[in-house]
Parts: sequence; C-alpha cells; structure tokens
Amino acid sequence: MNTGELVEVVLPGKVEPEGLQIRHGDVPAPGPGQVLIRMEATGVSFAEQQMRRGRYFDQPAFPFVPGYDLVGTVVAAGEGADPSLAGTRVAALVKVGGWATHLLVDAADTVPVPDGIGAAEAETLVVNGVTAWQLLHRKARVRAGQTVLVHGANGGVGSVLVQLAQAAGAKVIGTASARHHDTLRNQGVTPVDYRDADMAARVRELAPAGVDAVFDHVGGEGVVDSWRLLAPGGTLVSYGTASTRDDEGSKQWPVLKLLGRVYLWNTLPNRRRAYFYNLWAGRSLAKTRFRTRLRDDLTQVFAALEHGDITPRIAAQLPLTQVADAMRLAESGTVAGKVVLTP
Repeated sequence: MNTGELVEVVLPGKVEPEGLQIRHGDVPAPGPGQVLIRMEATGVSFAEQQMRRGRYFDQPAFPFVPGYDLVGTVVAAGEGADPSLAGTRVAALVKVGGWATHLLVDAADTVPVPDGIGAAEAETLVVNGVTAWQLLHRKARVRAGQTVLVHGANGGVGSVLVQLAQAAGAKVIGTASARHHDTLRNQGVTPVDYRDADMAARVRELAPAGVDAVFDHVGGEGVVDSWRLLAPGGTLVSYGTASTRDDEGSKQWPVLKLLGRVYLWNTLPNRRRAYFYNLWAGRSLAKTRFRTRLRDDLTQVFAALEHGDITPRIAAQLPLTQVADAMRLAESGTVAGKVVLTP
C-alpha cells in the first residue's frame, strides 16, 4: 500500500514556536503488535507548551516529535495485531509522536472512534475527554445536585469538564477571563473572572456552604484557595501547575510542593479530600488495567458526544506545517477549546 511520505514536527530543544522543525522521511512499517496510523487530527495541549520550555515534569530528551494524542485511520497492521483494524478510524494517547502524518502505535493502545464522529471533533476529546471523565467520575465522583468549581472552564479540559458535570446533574461555577463569560453563561455556567483579586470571595458568595468539588489545573499558591472553598465532604482534584509554566528553576519542584500539600491536607481531621491526578499513573505497573480503563473511559466520552451531552470545542484547525502559528494561538489564552492540527 502506498502511504505517501512521512512529515513530522521536531522539537529540537527549548525554542520559540518558530524554532519547531519540519522533517520529511519514509513511512515506517509496523512491527509485531503494532499498527501504522495515518494521522487525521492531532492537537496542541498544555503538555506540549511545557515541553517546548523544557518544563514538562517527565520531560522527553531533545530532540523529539511532540504530540500527546491523535485520531487517524489504520493503514497497516503488524504481525500479531488484528488485521481487521486496517481501514478503521481510531484514537490513541501517545504522549509524544502525534505531530506526524504517520506513526506507529501498539494496537492495544488504540480506541475505536464511532462512525459519524469527525476526526477533529474526536481529537478534542482524547486526552481532554479522558482527563475530564476521570477527574469527574473516578476521582471526585460528582453526583446530581452538587455544585462544582471548574478552573479554566473555557479551556481544553475545562470545557469538557463543564459539559460532563452538567450531564451528571451538577451546578457549575467556572473561572475564565471576562471575554469568555457570555459563552459560559449561554452554557448554563456561572462565570467568575479568574483575574479578580476577590475571586475566592465571589465563589463563596455563589456557594456559601462551599462547593462539592474543585478541579484545579492552575496549581501554585492559588490551590490553597481551592482547598478552602470546599464544603465538608468535598473533593479537590488538582491536575496541573499551569501557573508555573513560565517559571525558571526546577520543573519538578512545583509538582512536588503540590504533592506535599495534598498529603498534608489528607492527614487533617476533616471530611474533605484532595487528589493530585496524573493520567499516566500506574501505567508501568499495570499496563493491561491502564489500557482497559482508558478504552472504557474514552468510549464513555464518545458515547456522551453521540448523545449530545458534549459539543466539541475546536478553537482552530491548522495544517501540521503551520505548527508554530498553532502553538502561538494555543498559548495566547484567547481561545476556547482545543487547537487542532491536520495533515
């Protein structure tokens, strides 16, 4: 089968977006247990923004091909992989390597994309959707009638979290810059300006008894307010340290400091709980369980899309060769949803 030429984006080191390189090569052949996927959509997530700065907690060694997730069509299956996968559209979480027209993935790490869901729409829900689903249902276990606070409610994960929380019957308060408030109100979300010095006080006005769950990707000192805003029995789920993206110094320290706080809070004699969520936790120790959970959860997310509980938030679609523009846009903080790259 003629699969064309391989085109991929290389991150050579800590560079500005314009320093990303385009590399051409031969399309690889799948090995045992692998499939060759022709990428149809990949995206720019916060992970790549951190990696560009060399500040990702589990930073890959330069140079490498970024790309946390993708959606594409299987064009060939290696020995031991199900040959019926050829011709099917799948999604995959790869952590690195997705910014390429073709890539090899273990067949066991692919998840079928239902018919009728476009590649770009599905792409917005791979890492963002799985993360949101697991935060909401596996960690916080949000129930109907509860009130939750979603930081960054207009972002990639936040916009999915908002919709899944509403589908579960929860009331949502969402932080975002003022330019996104009308959109959030139209979704039934009560917006709060994250730039407001009295943001925590505003949330307390809206939920005097506290909120049942806080989803915090910001980290830093603000996570203390997130903890204090919880109602008795409430749950804080921290899943990032976005506030330290541009900091200098140790890339591990913000996470370690956050882990220390979570540990301390959970030793206090109260009914509140705190978690630090890592999508990849346990993968190396229980790969089969990780794959099963990922497949189950992403299947649930795609079902929610089919049922109309989620509307994909595509901030923009740009070709892979315009990755510098895509990165700049994703980092600008001016867009809602996910910036998607196509071949």
